[in-house]
Amino acid sequence: MPFVRAADEVEPLNPRVAFLCRRYAFKKVQRMDPSSTQRGVRQFKTYMSIKLDQDDIQVPGNDANEIQQFYKYCASMSQISEKRNFEEMARYYQVASALYEVLRDVTDNKVDPQVRRFAEMIEEKGHHFKNYKYNIIPLNFPGSSEAIVELPEIRGAIDAISVIDGLPMPPMPSVHRQGDKSIRDLLDWLSLAFGFQKSNVENQRENMVLLLANISTRTAAQEGQPLVDTVNELWKKIFGNYKSWCRYLHVSYNTIHVATEHKQPQLKLLHIGLYLLIWGEASNVRFMPECLCYIFHHRDTARKPKTNFVEVRTFLHIFRSFDRMWMFFILAFQAMLIVSWSSSGSLFGITDGTVFRNVLSIFITAALLNFIKVTLDILFTVQAWGSMEWTKIIRYLLKFIVAIAWMIILPVTYSSSIKYPSGAGKILNSWIGNWYNQSVYNVAIVIYMIPNILAALFFLLPQLQNFMERSNSRVFVLLMWWIQPRLYVGRAMHEDILSILKYVFFWAVLLISKLAFSFYVEISPLIDPTKFILDQRIGNYEWHQIFPFLPRNLGVVITIWAPIVLVYFMDIQIWYALFSTAFGGVSGALNHVGEIRTLGMFRARFKSMPEAFSKCIAAKQREQALKQRSFFCVWNSFINSLREEDLISDREKDILMAPSSSSNLSVTQWPPFLLASKVPTALHMAMNSKEGDEHELIEKVKLDRDRYNAVIECYESLMIILNSLLLDSNDRNIVIEIDRKVTYSMTNKTFLEDFEMAEIGKVSATLAKLLQFLKSEPINGAEERKIVNALQDFMEITTRDFMKDGQSISKDEDERKQSFTNLNMDMIKDGFWREKFVRLHLLLTMKDSAMDVPTNLDARRRITFFANSLFMKMPRAPHVHDMISFSVLTPYYNEEVLYSSYELNRKNEDGISILFYLQKIYPDEWNNFLERIGVDPDDEAAVKGHMDDIRLWASYRGQTLARTVRGMMYYRRALELQCYEDMINDEADLGGEEAARSKAIADIKFTYVVSCQLYGVHKASKDSREKGLYENILNLMLTYPALRIAYIDEKELQLPNGKIEKQYYSVLVKGDDEEIYRIKLPGKPTDVGEGKPNNQNHAIIFTRGDALQAIDMNQDNYLEEAFKMRNLLEEFLITHGKSKPTILGVREHIFTGSVSSLAWFMSNQETSFVTIGQRVLANTLKVRFHYGHPDVFDRLFHLTRGGISKASKVINLSEDIFAGFNSTLRRGNVTHHEYIQLGKGHDVGMNQISNFEAKVANGNGEQALCRDIYRLGQRFDFYRMLSLYFTTVGFYFNSMVAVLTVYVFLYGRLYLVLSGLEKSILQDPNIQNIKPFENVLATQSVFQLGMLLVLPMMMEVGLEKGFGRALAEFVIMQLQLAPVFFTFHLGTKSHYYGRTILHGGAKYRATGRGFVVRHAKYAENYRMYSRSHFVKALELLILLVVYLAYGSTYRSSSLYLYVTVSIWFLVFCWLFAPFVFNPSCFEWHKTVDDWMDWWKWMSNRGGIGLAPEQSWEAWWMSEHDHLRNARIRSLLLELILSLRFLIYQYGIVYHLHIVHGNKSFLVYALSWLVVAVALMSLKVVSMGREKFVTRFQLVFRILKGIVFLVLISLLVLLFVGFDLAVTDVGASILAFIPTGWFILLIAQLCGPLFRRLIIEPLHKLCCPFGTGAACRGPCCAKFRQRTGAALHKMGPWDSIQEMARMYEYTMGLLILLPIAVLSWFPFVSEFQTRLLFNQAFSRGLQISRILAGQNGSGTKRD
Repeated sequence: MPFVRAADEVEPLNPRVAFLCRRYAFKKVQRMDPSSTQRGVRQFKTYMSIKLDQDDIQVPGNDANEIQQFYKYCASMSQISEKRNFEEMARYYQVASALYEVLRDVTDNKVDPQVRRFAEMIEEKGHHFKNYKYNIIPLNFPGSSEAIVELPEIRGAIDAISVIDGLPMPPMPSVHRQGDKSIRDLLDWLSLAFGFQKSNVENQRENMVLLLANISTRTAAQEGQPLVDTVNELWKKIFGNYKSWCRYLHVSYNTIHVATEHKQPQLKLLHIGLYLLIWGEASNVRFMPECLCYIFHHRDTARKPKTNFVEVRTFLHIFRSFDRMWMFFILAFQAMLIVSWSSSGSLFGITDGTVFRNVLSIFITAALLNFIKVTLDILFTVQAWGSMEWTKIIRYLLKFIVAIAWMIILPVTYSSSIKYPSGAGKILNSWIGNWYNQSVYNVAIVIYMIPNILAALFFLLPQLQNFMERSNSRVFVLLMWWIQPRLYVGRAMHEDILSILKYVFFWAVLLISKLAFSFYVEISPLIDPTKFILDQRIGNYEWHQIFPFLPRNLGVVITIWAPIVLVYFMDIQIWYALFSTAFGGVSGALNHVGEIRTLGMFRARFKSMPEAFSKCIAAKQREQALKQRSFFCVWNSFINSLREEDLISDREKDILMAPSSSSNLSVTQWPPFLLASKVPTALHMAMNSKEGDEHELIEKVKLDRDRYNAVIECYESLMIILNSLLLDSNDRNIVIEIDRKVTYSMTNKTFLEDFEMAEIGKVSATLAKLLQFLKSEPINGAEERKIVNALQDFMEITTRDFMKDGQSISKDEDERKQSFTNLNMDMIKDGFWREKFVRLHLLLTMKDSAMDVPTNLDARRRITFFANSLFMKMPRAPHVHDMISFSVLTPYYNEEVLYSSYELNRKNEDGISILFYLQKIYPDEWNNFLERIGVDPDDEAAVKGHMDDIRLWASYRGQTLARTVRGMMYYRRALELQCYEDMINDEADLGGEEAARSKAIADIKFTYVVSCQLYGVHKASKDSREKGLYENILNLMLTYPALRIAYIDEKELQLPNGKIEKQYYSVLVKGDDEEIYRIKLPGKPTDVGEGKPNNQNHAIIFTRGDALQAIDMNQDNYLEEAFKMRNLLEEFLITHGKSKPTILGVREHIFTGSVSSLAWFMSNQETSFVTIGQRVLANTLKVRFHYGHPDVFDRLFHLTRGGISKASKVINLSEDIFAGFNSTLRRGNVTHHEYIQLGKGHDVGMNQISNFEAKVANGNGEQALCRDIYRLGQRFDFYRMLSLYFTTVGFYFNSMVAVLTVYVFLYGRLYLVLSGLEKSILQDPNIQNIKPFENVLATQSVFQLGMLLVLPMMMEVGLEKGFGRALAEFVIMQLQLAPVFFTFHLGTKSHYYGRTILHGGAKYRATGRGFVVRHAKYAENYRMYSRSHFVKALELLILLVVYLAYGSTYRSSSLYLYVTVSIWFLVFCWLFAPFVFNPSCFEWHKTVDDWMDWWKWMSNRGGIGLAPEQSWEAWWMSEHDHLRNARIRSLLLELILSLRFLIYQYGIVYHLHIVHGNKSFLVYALSWLVVAVALMSLKVVSMGREKFVTRFQLVFRILKGIVFLVLISLLVLLFVGFDLAVTDVGASILAFIPTGWFILLIAQLCGPLFRRLIIEPLHKLCCPFGTGAACRGPCCAKFRQRTGAALHKMGPWDSIQEMARMYEYTMGLLILLPIAVLSWFPFVSEFQTRLLFNQAFSRGLQISRILAGQNGSGTKRD
């Protein structure tokens, strides 16, 4: 409240007035909310009442007179307003206004006339301060003396845009006239001319001023026209895309040209201002940069919309986008197959003429594949032909005709090249005549290859190719027309020749290795067995043969080769993982990654760090002392930040701190940690020395130079301290005499003779005691007396015991008691001297253990990384004044800002609170925190009294907005410090205004905007949590004045016709919720596209500067890394490869890795990606994009080219990577830099991680369909296209293929074992070696283990921590079941990726960012993983069981295990990983609770209106949502895939004992009779339940009994009359379970198919508007309702649902049963606890107590 703030302001001047202000605030709050119902009101009243009781001290006089006299005094202060800056004056007038209101209350409105006049005067003067709001610069504020306004570059920029001479008065409608208001600058002129919003004009005015000011610091000024170069550079950046767009369209720039040169800057500024104003109000149009160009160009002619790409949901996009890759691998496979099939079977066989001619047949295959590709191009673009340019349509048609022509020419000419053709060649020859000419085919090949040959030549000349593609000359456009369709984006993306050579070498070596492996390991070993099988007669089938005329065992060959072919196309992902790991490791080593990774390495390199620092960080220093001082300034700030973050203790801070100021010592001072145990060691040497060994002693000490310098420093520091401490001249003379004797003895080398070395230990001990008292500030006389006594003891031992002739300078006892008592106690309180006391005390007392400082692992990591980064290659940082300016933008939705005390102390079901959990996770940091706030850990009451501090401490260890904001504001802190240092180094004379100037420069160089999308909603909400979020964000703004909050505000406006219209605004606020800008939006932006990118987009207009860093709200920053931001921004000015960067990639550190084993796995996985992965992508392969945060964008490049993300619904689910796609397509350059890093939080629980993996897989599925991937895949060269594929959608596609390989392999084996063919092969005496099949098929197990991600992890850990540590971590990961974790998520990736491409349904999945210590219910896990893992795992389990059961009679168990062990492991992972990694899953009482909860959920009937978490029926229906909007082709494909379940029944029934070997098809037909009986029984029960369960319960029971008896009777009949065996019952279950699942799938597909094929066409036919499903009219709504009800009544839907419920019951029980059994054994739960929380154990986490439900005091929960 303003009255409380006023009280705080005036309290130093008049405590009584401050009391009156607080009393009035209390009264006003009481009137506003007497019941204290609002959030925080009760706490405010309680605090205020206590404060009022403490301050209510009566003073002489009257309160009314007192406050009026004080108000007069305050009013007189307004006379000096011209000497204050805006902030001070605004605060002054706010206080004065609040005081006057309090005064009126105290005086009952009986105000003295003079006071009233003063109030009116203040109100008049302060009116402008109250109404004028500004963001960073108080523009157009008269008399402002803000330091930022006084900066010459700011003043110059303001003057530049204020030049309006020569501009005509703009024509404007009357609604835009503002009286006689003058036009102050170019922005006002544009506002009046075009009617831009006032806030938009003010926002862009400041934006423009800051851009000009910042660019001017890096450009040379021309005499008379200081900003000409600045304006030209800004104009080129803003209009680079516009100029390119105009050239592309062959239109002239729509800009004003003038003859006089001095008018050019003004007009360019006018153009810049116009573009920025258009951009500022463009809203979602900002995602369409060419639309902005069109608006700016203001063309009057309407243009027909053009499009070249239509998203079609199909897997064929993978082939179409990367057709060259698929052609290469298919042709390579064909060639290797031909060579290996030849008589020699070796690669050298290709030299044989016949073999070589057969190999040339690959060109026929190439023509076929090209025909397929061209056909897909036409099919996928035909929907866009109505709006496509005719030249492109002709191109597609000509491509199609040419493809058909080659499809005819190549086969015909090839057949003519064969002298004695057979098969298809013979048929072709019969058509064209029997002629033979081998050269014709060769000529045809040469002609066919001419485009490829030319492409290869152009590939070697990238500059020429870029020129041709970029050229808008019609000649080049015509030449390029056939090669690729002409597009504005995607041109001239070819890299420089050096980059090309690097990634060509990478892929050449990789492809040679992969193809050699495939030839020798995958293909060749199968040739001989395949030939033998083809030569054998068809085996004995044990079922009714489906394809009786299938020739030569072709089914067996297909079964064997199908998984091999899949592995062939998939295993290149393995090769990529291997090679990227190797190349990334070498690249990292060459870039000095991990050179300093231990404290020992750090200490060894510390002395060279000031020199390295001066080369990279600070401005150039000529003197070593200045280099050291500059480095120590940064180093000490770094160490202080570690202490503020509680990563180190006070003692560790003292050990790590360098001297903050230079001293008059003869030696260089280094931080104490470098001198640990140096002085004690020297003292020990001296104590053991004998007389006459002076030289030997000195030489021993000098052997370690640090030890020698430490001794010298101790002595000299002691002399300085004593001389300054002693005020009595006689006392100082004694010290001088001692110093003289020591100097004399050292000079004459008689030190051991003159001093008693045996007593030096006493001297050291008493001196340490004295220093201990000195460094603890005395607070009373007793403390001062202790210092005097300690000093006297020290001097007495020195003179009497240590010095052999010390009696000559000592005094008698009485005089000694009076000596050394007159001390300079003020000096002891001085921080400068305290630092010296601490340092000297440390030098005397530090042992070897100080070498392990700091003990905190995170502090060690940060220190070693910072030290290592100084020796890495980075640009030299300029002065802060000259650096590139930048902004940070953080999108925020509804996550935690700051933990409340309730949230911290609230206990979960195990009785564990977040606070207790954090105390155990971070015990050292908790102790450091208590030490910092000065609280005894055992004093619980005192600890609770610091709850506000505890909230911050806990929030800074979570993934909260408070942590992110603190981290990002380190940038400003670093800039202020560096700017101050720049001025000190330059010896600038600013008259003591250095601090103000530093803040001003930091203001223009750095801006931080948090886009809190729902801030306005939270502000108006009455929900306690949402109100708390608002208040916490408000507190952040008050804590960090430079922080800005942007949000989307929603207002309801009543129109003249009485209707209510919602209006939306982009709003920027600062400080105490002070609104700065409010810009109206055309609508709610988040309704148009995805939420996060639109949240960024609406706020991007409030950012400033040349660069923009995108930061997520779960990220962190570190002060030491903020110091290097200047270096990073300089990368924008350096050419990397072909051009300067447009996106700077930055590495991340995952700070959540210590929470649990799962968090550690994810931390390692993400760390490897953001380090070694992106290192290879950027530096070797040149395909790094934008993978989220914390990349730094060239702001002007991207704001004129579509922004920093894309926001279309669904397709841009992974919005961040599209910014990288867009930047690359527009000839941007993305780099990666590892000398700077930021923190990043990640998901830490199993379900959180699964949601994250599902979200990313969904996003990749959508990427596979998007135009960006297609254009990149088509426009990149072949090798870069390979890099694109295997690092984006290819990884997920290959993951899906890996899983598909398992299915193909097992279903092939199922076919062999049930048909009897495998038995025939294995028992055939003519084939002896079947092992090649198993060897090759085992290849797929590598992928199944899911351990490919471990390779880059281990390499990066080896680089940064050592390969011994990497090996140890690898072993620990295996022990903690990392293979189970990664294999499980292989299923997650494949499931969601495949479903997205097939059916769509991608959506944002909130992962949650809290601490996961809770136990997930079984029902929750079942819902999450049932379809993605459990169903698939059980299907594989049935396959394995059937394969085992029907092949065990003729196959050895070792052979079975050899082939299937990896699949068994996969099944185990997919079934039980969610429970293995679920805390407390194997505790018996939790298992019982889970069982009851799951059973209740399963039994709850009724799905309409219930959430999936409440009812199984609701969940079951929601699981089919993706089918409702699926296309017909995806539904048909799903139906075809479902047919696989019929093979079980078909194969098993012929193996039943009851059929007696009968292979008639009638056996299979009769098996369906059993299925029909089962379904009829279910239908009868379902109908009975519907009819009788509510009113005739007894009838329903009788009905169920009858059904049961009938089924039992039939079963008995089969046993007695038809020889049904017991084994047949089990076999039938295995046969009919998949059949039932098939029926369920078909039933689920029938509804959508019926709707697509019948209902929707009928709906469209009957719709009066002809729009069908898109119509939202009442008639169509009723039609949909009635057809839906009719569909529900048709068919056995209830029976299907009951059948599905039965399946779910069975599946759930099968999974839960092993868990229940293991829960009986307590050691299993103990093992799981150690498995999950091993990392936390290493940091002191007592997880066994946590999961047992103990509280902090150790008492158990009731």
